[in-house]
Amino acid sequence: MNDQNPTLAASDAPVPVAHPAVRPDPRSDGEFLLALGRRVRETRDRRGLTRKQLARDAGVSERHLAHLEAGEGNVSIVLLRHIASALGLSLPEMLNLGAEESVEQRLVRRILEQLPRHRLEDVVFRLMRDYGQEEAARRNRIALIGLRGAGKTTLGRRLAAELGFRFVELDAEIERETGMPMGEIFALYGQSGYRRIEQRCLRRALDSGERTVLATGGGIVSQTETYDLLLSRCLTIWLRTSPEEHMQRVSAQGDLRPMAGSAEAMEDLRRILAAREPQYLRADHVVDTSGQGEDESFRALRAAVEDRGR
Repeated sequence: MNDQNPTLAASDAPVPVAHPAVRPDPRSDGEFLLALGRRVRETRDRRGLTRKQLARDAGVSERHLAHLEAGEGNVSIVLLRHIASALGLSLPEMLNLGAEESVEQRLVRRILEQLPRHRLEDVVFRLMRDYGQEEAARRNRIALIGLRGAGKTTLGRRLAAELGFRFVELDAEIERETGMPMGEIFALYGQSGYRRIEQRCLRRALDSGERTVLATGGGIVSQTETYDLLLSRCLTIWLRTSPEEHMQRVSAQGDLRPMAGSAEAMEDLRRILAAREPQYLRADHVVDTSGQGEDESFRALRAAVEDRGR
């Protein structure tokens, strides 16, 4: 394959045949390649891979990968897209060389393809929650999410003791695996490296087969793949409280860093909560601990665990 311009000339177009399929407008090829490049780049970032690492693992040159991510993919990709369309297939269908799909699978896939993005995320979440794992299995793994100071550790330990479950604090598991504190982990591996370690430790905790109460880090909702895994395999509860109480509780734990420039820190905290709220709200239940003591908060948490509905 070569690196020629991806725009198709008229002579390159496939010969039309009598069928209902409509060949893609060649003018959209540039948009298609840009979207493909963006997908490759974003997926590489989520996996925490450098371009050099991905090029090595894929057996392609780093230059070729750079062109692909920039939306300058090889013309053969566009030709394959046109052939698929001429056959009345989407490109994913064309590349699916495994077993034939059933009528039901094709119907579900086509419905999903037509959904807008904001609806698709909700549908996928519900499918994972309702069919990814049996409900009884999910309830043997209870995950507490929320920012630091919400009560995940305190209430989680108490809940585990009452239920006879083991208690796992995911941050502590990450520190145990790496042999270093959180600050050093971020300094050495960066955000993407930390997220890879976090997902690995989460999978190990979920695959142990033990009944578990899991306290997660506040930012776990920012990594889609890891958070979807948590939602599909755990009864997930957001422990929510006000920004002011988050700050007070963290300070009461002996960490005075948030109080340095407290006005700015409070504003940052509000922005973080606002940005993450849509993800936190995907949890099975929300328990608001604002203005409540430990006993009141625990009773609310216990009620959420016992609630069989949503």
